[in-house]
Amino acid sequence: MKIAVENEFWALFPEAQISVLVVKGLDKGAKRAADFIPDENFTQNDVIQEWRQAFSKFKTKKGARSSIEALLKRVSQGREFNPINPLVDIYNSVSLSYAVPCGGEDLDKIVGGLYLGKAKGGEAFFPLGSETDAPALPEEIIYYDDEGTVCRCLNWREAQRTMLTEETKEAILVIEAINGEQAARAKSAMTELQTLIEDYFGVKGDITHLTAEYPSLEI
Repeated sequence: MKIAVENEFWALFPEAQISVLVVKGLDKGAKRAADFIPDENFTQNDVIQEWRQAFSKFKTKKGARSSIEALLKRVSQGREFNPINPLVDIYNSVSLSYAVPCGGEDLDKIVGGLYLGKAKGGEAFFPLGSETDAPALPEEIIYYDDEGTVCRCLNWREAQRTMLTEETKEAILVIEAINGEQAARAKSAMTELQTLIEDYFGVKGDITHLTAEYPSLEI
């Protein structure tokens, strides 16, 4: 299977890095976040501003925000996090610890390859908990495969079709960064994610950091 980030994405974010961890053989059923939200005015914190500016560079659904903003907002409001499943809980904890957007997909449910690029518009998308199609907008940045949209607005919304479950055996986990400072945090985050997954599941995944110079891999 090919995993690739397309030229249109790098044109918008030439210093970006998409870190990928591929894990095979899975078989088992926020303290540091506060460092990234020192300002009581939540929206003025650096992490929030960086990703809001990034989202302004492409077409988005109204109200779309980076996944890390949603997680940090819960921390800032003192809200609890309900367990989802072990793999998702692990990557959410790493996402919060390093203030980087994380996401994951079930590799067995990806059709063809997985790509990050601009939508043509109309790519099918059934978000979590929905039975109606909410297709991608033209020029929206999406993850997609041969069947349709996998995630909209980078990692903002996930498709039910490819989501991680307790039955997932092979997974791809992604951490997004759009500048050098974020990329450094993303590398540290991915290494910690790899270690936590190995500790919990007993399998070690392979890490690849996709950049404009190295935009794809075969798995």
